[in-house]
Amino acid sequence: MMREDTGATSRKGLWRPELGSIAVAILTALYLLAITNQSFWSKGWVYLEGRPTTFASIAIGVACLYIALCVAVSVKYLMKPIFILLILASAAGAWFMDQFGVVIDVEMIRNAAETNSAEAGHMITPGFVLHMLVFGILPILLLVWVKVRHRPFLWKVRGNLAVIAPALVIALVAGLSHARVYAAAVRAHHDWFETLNPFVPLVTAVQFAVGESGDINIVAAPLGEDARVSDGPVAARKPRLMIVVAGETARADNFSLGGYERDTNPELAKKDIFYFPQTTSCGTATAVSLPCMFSVYTRAEYSHRKGLATQNLLDVLSHAGVNVEWWDNNTGSKQIAARVKERSVIKDGDPRYCGNGECRDEVFFGDLDAWIGSVKTDTVLVLHQIGSHGPAYSQRYPEDFRRFKPDCRSADFSECQREEIVNAYDNTIAYTDHILAGVIDRLAGQQDRLDVSMLYMSDHGESLGEFGLYLHGAPYMIAPPQQTHVPFVLWLGKDAKAAYSADCLKDETTKPQSHDNLFHSVLGMMRVETKVRDPALDLVSACRLGATS
Repeated sequence: MMREDTGATSRKGLWRPELGSIAVAILTALYLLAITNQSFWSKGWVYLEGRPTTFASIAIGVACLYIALCVAVSVKYLMKPIFILLILASAAGAWFMDQFGVVIDVEMIRNAAETNSAEAGHMITPGFVLHMLVFGILPILLLVWVKVRHRPFLWKVRGNLAVIAPALVIALVAGLSHARVYAAAVRAHHDWFETLNPFVPLVTAVQFAVGESGDINIVAAPLGEDARVSDGPVAARKPRLMIVVAGETARADNFSLGGYERDTNPELAKKDIFYFPQTTSCGTATAVSLPCMFSVYTRAEYSHRKGLATQNLLDVLSHAGVNVEWWDNNTGSKQIAARVKERSVIKDGDPRYCGNGECRDEVFFGDLDAWIGSVKTDTVLVLHQIGSHGPAYSQRYPEDFRRFKPDCRSADFSECQREEIVNAYDNTIAYTDHILAGVIDRLAGQQDRLDVSMLYMSDHGESLGEFGLYLHGAPYMIAPPQQTHVPFVLWLGKDAKAAYSADCLKDETTKPQSHDNLFHSVLGMMRVETKVRDPALDLVSACRLGATS
């Protein structure tokens, strides 16, 4: 006798295969593990040094865990929605992990959550859409098509436990059988199990959401309210103007100032600058590095919540009576400029430099000359670049900066050779060189009436295929140096330079520096005295002629 549902579908001329809930759960688990975990399996084979028995054991153990989890949620009415979510998340995670070698941790999710629509749009390439259709939508359609047979509740509990219990036992035995080898591999390679898709990324997403909910009502505690400018009011001297350029995704390895074989810094090389070639970042993504750069905390002390709960460099400068502004050509200040004047040059949309919701960094120059001409008091201006942000490197520079060819013209790296990707990235660095030289020229043109200086520091670096990685955002403890080694440039106008020992500053360029120095060095250059300035982290004050600290 046919079931009523089956007969109904037959009358409509539709045929649907029918499977038990346990069978559907097992097939879904095996699909997730076998098809969307290329990164996990390829890393495991390498990290286990090609030991087939050990590799087979971990495969069996993880497969049993996946089966146990999927069978455990094979509840009527909830089963298909949960599996659809897992398949979509797994397909998306597989694309980014397999294509770019990224690890989807809390900071990676925060960086994605804080991006803008234009930047996010570069990730939605034709390759990504095709991947999601094949590995996401098609399996989901198949899942929806299948008619799932559910047993009565008590039979279902017994049947599910009959699968879950032995699966967990097998997983335990498999884990214990080579426990010493697994433990050594995980200790040496923290990124391995972080690529276990989709459960680790989903757990990470939940952790991020929980953390964000706890951050909503945080109010920044005052910092440096004792700050004052030590050499008195501007009536007795020139107003001091400092432009801080917060770079984006520039890695020091590709700066010819630091020895890179290509001439990516032809304009800065002609300027009288100080370049610090041994500088490290606070993080590997903007959402971490940028607020950390401007915070009073060192990298070892910093956390996202501490950054939100404490005022930053811009606030301390404001307490001292310094005028502070933030001009943004990126995804915002990450609340750094929450209490000072903040301007989005993207929203202004100068058509000479902007299109499709993004602008090249020359957009800063549209108003910079007039703005500098209006400065009459001590001022710090922060320019937050789009810089070298990928994967759409080719959109970061104009046609006449296509110096290294052929350059990758796509945001889908699978369409380009690695050499083309590097060429496009190097063009972004050459364009940043042009932007920084332009800032220096504009400051130099006003130094008869202003005491001027510029400090440039990138927020983090970038991977360009080394170790199979692209882009940035790797967990700091396993991040390659290409993502943490950043360029740092200092230029002093004639008055500022006369106040310092050039030999002393050159000596500083030979020492390791980091984002930890930015907060204290800017205060030192602006002659702001406060208890929160740490002389040991201030690169410049010790080099000031006649300085005692």
